[in-house]
Amino acid sequence: MQYRKFGNTGIEVSALGFGCMRLPLSEDGTIHEEKAIAMIRRAIDEGVNYVDTAYPYHQGTSEFVVGKALKDGYREKVYLADKLPVWLLESEEDFDKYLDEQLKKLETDHIDFYLLHALSRERFEEKVKKFNLTKKLEEARAAGKIRYIGFSFHDSLDVFKEIIDYYDGWDFCQIQYNYINTKYQVGTEGLKYAAGKGLGVIVMEPLLGGKLANLAPHVAEMFPEGKSHVEYALDFIWDQPEVSLLLSGMTEPDQVEGNLQYADRSHVGMVTEEEKEVYAKAKEIFDKMALVNCTKCAYCMPCPFGLNIPELFAAYNMTASHGMNPAKAAYAELSVKADACRACHHCEKECPQHIKISEMMPKVARAFA
Repeated sequence: MQYRKFGNTGIEVSALGFGCMRLPLSEDGTIHEEKAIAMIRRAIDEGVNYVDTAYPYHQGTSEFVVGKALKDGYREKVYLADKLPVWLLESEEDFDKYLDEQLKKLETDHIDFYLLHALSRERFEEKVKKFNLTKKLEEARAAGKIRYIGFSFHDSLDVFKEIIDYYDGWDFCQIQYNYINTKYQVGTEGLKYAAGKGLGVIVMEPLLGGKLANLAPHVAEMFPEGKSHVEYALDFIWDQPEVSLLLSGMTEPDQVEGNLQYADRSHVGMVTEEEKEVYAKAKEIFDKMALVNCTKCAYCMPCPFGLNIPELFAAYNMTASHGMNPAKAAYAELSVKADACRACHHCEKECPQHIKISEMMPKVARAFA
């Protein structure tokens, strides 16, 4: 395992972090605990020292499983990251309520890296400022409940810079970044801005919700043989000195094994000039075929009308990336179709990509009519 400096904190983190948003599932849709725990521990045994979860992951059950995985001496081997569900706060006191609940679920007395989850302009103004959350974070640190203060982000570059400059106490931030999203949300400019301020920078969505692992043929053919598409995507991120670590949401043991191998040979400057040109060409083609920028994070779920929103968008995107026949087959497997959407806008309030879901569903329905 390779390790990197984490901003100005003085600590080092593994190049690969274990993200616990996409843990393996049992047939009933709940986390397959035995499998998930074995995967997390396998990663730690091989040098991963950063484990990331959040309050809403797996409908609130991810934290319980992570707590179990970190028993038997594993808690002492890792930095544990968790996130405050900022959108649920209705008062300053709610900060302590949720933090204490998370500590209990994780069965630990402290969280090493505590983030304000998925900040946007609205949440920054209506939650962070209104409820003095930076002050609450400092109080929690003074009480020994958390160690490092950060935030994850889904909005525009100008808002990102404003949040960084608002508070001198940020230790780190977490951003969406990959070779497709170099100018989306924070992008490369934001990555360099945060690192220049001394923040550790964590990258999420390195595979764009799996899209960069399962490339359409006309995008895949851009890449020379010798590496998997996953390795190409991760190498792009590890190549950059501003990145402290990348998070991978691993669902299967073979994904853990593959990522461990890739991380073992990762280093700054690993991407050749020829490969940089390939990334640019692949991005150009990908951008032309992308219909909906959904990463399958499932924050929009559950839908009150039974739609599987991420899978509906996945099928729709396949019409451009893989052709109509595979797309129709994927759409046919979904029991509730896009025309069941009633435009209640519940999902849109939660979507970190700010997708106008209620406007897109009629387009999806028409595409498969």
